[in-house]
Amino acid sequence: MTDKVAELLTIMARLRHREHGCPWDVAQTFDSIAPYTIEEAYETADAIDRKDYAALKDELGDLLLQVVFHARMAEEQHLFAFGDVVDAINAKLVRRHPHVFGDARCTDAAEQSRAWDDIKRTERAAKGDKDTSALAGIARGLPEWQRALKLCDKAATVGFDWPSPEPVLDKLQEEIAEVRAEFGVGAGHDRLLDEIGDVAFVLVNVARHAGVDFSAALRHANAKFERRFRRMESLAAAAGETLAGKSLAEQDALWDQAKVEERNT
Repeated sequence: MTDKVAELLTIMARLRHREHGCPWDVAQTFDSIAPYTIEEAYETADAIDRKDYAALKDELGDLLLQVVFHARMAEEQHLFAFGDVVDAINAKLVRRHPHVFGDARCTDAAEQSRAWDDIKRTERAAKGDKDTSALAGIARGLPEWQRALKLCDKAATVGFDWPSPEPVLDKLQEEIAEVRAEFGVGAGHDRLLDEIGDVAFVLVNVARHAGVDFSAALRHANAKFERRFRRMESLAAAAGETLAGKSLAEQDALWDQAKVEERNT
């Protein structure tokens, strides 16, 4: 295994060689590669969601390449090397699992999660971070839905949370009514931005209280919409027509037909 990792690092170094490497790889920076890193993480999640484990192997390789790429660029700038990345995560895992590698004891996952947060808080303080809020430490580079989830999870640690799904659903209806009212009075962009944001924030909490991964739910909805829309296109084409040539009512009828076909398969 060590030899294979060494081979990967050698390949990356060759790709980044200023004279004999790949011009595209040589031209990249941390900033230019960051979007690819995020994309590969999502593609990994997609493979898991589809339970395509052959694809998962490939996607994990692509994700590992992103780590190696960033580490290589850092080494070129004398910041750190791949080995330092490995050392850092090894030390962090041991430090944050004293119940496994030390004498601490945790009776269940909930207690371990609280201990994890305490350790992270201590780590931030040791680095000079003076933010003592319960919301401290939430990364700002996260997708906003995920940041919303983490904000609510952190707030819940001090008891600021809805007690059950019912009041969350009530709040969702309230926020939707406010959006409807803003549309009704012809509200401007800023008002709609504010109210629609409230709906989205509460919707994340609906998923949170249901124990549903919001991202997985949205991926599922996206896949369902795409599947049904493509079926609508196929049905129209079979009749020698296009969707664009049909009225909205006719398109709705094709959508309903696609839904019925799904239920019967």
